[in-house]
Amino acid sequence: MSRVLLLLALLFSPLTFAADVYTGFFSSKAVSGYDTVSFFDGTPVKGKSDFKTEYQGADWLFSSQENLDKFLADPEKYAPQYGGYCAWAIAEKDDLAPGDPEFWTIVDNKLYLNYDDSVQKAWEKDIPGFIDLGDKNWAKR
Repeated sequence: MSRVLLLLALLFSPLTFAADVYTGFFSSKAVSGYDTVSFFDGTPVKGKSDFKTEYQGADWLFSSQENLDKFLADPEKYAPQYGGYCAWAIAEKDDLAPGDPEFWTIVDNKLYLNYDDSVQKAWEKDIPGFIDLGDKNWAKR
């Protein structure tokens, strides 16, 4: 019985869910299936399963072959910072929270996602400070 309890504890521990790329619990899609290259064009759109690649253990979808090719040429340029987790949560709380592709910012040609509108507003009050803290906190992971 104790082995079963130990196994359950390990399966449902927070460490089990920590990953380099946020995909949600029941998905393997990075950025909720959005085309990350499209954020840099100013209009995020959902990707299509026809234009898909695997990167850092997640599936990345794109709206066109052109955007998939751009990503493949330089995935670090287009992948969101902090693995697509909420940038504010990483910075302010040193914690993982889902990033929502509807709440995003590009700063110095890097994509940052946030949890929701209220968190985005908090993030916008000191973006450079949060990026500095977020970079330090993410490097410890």
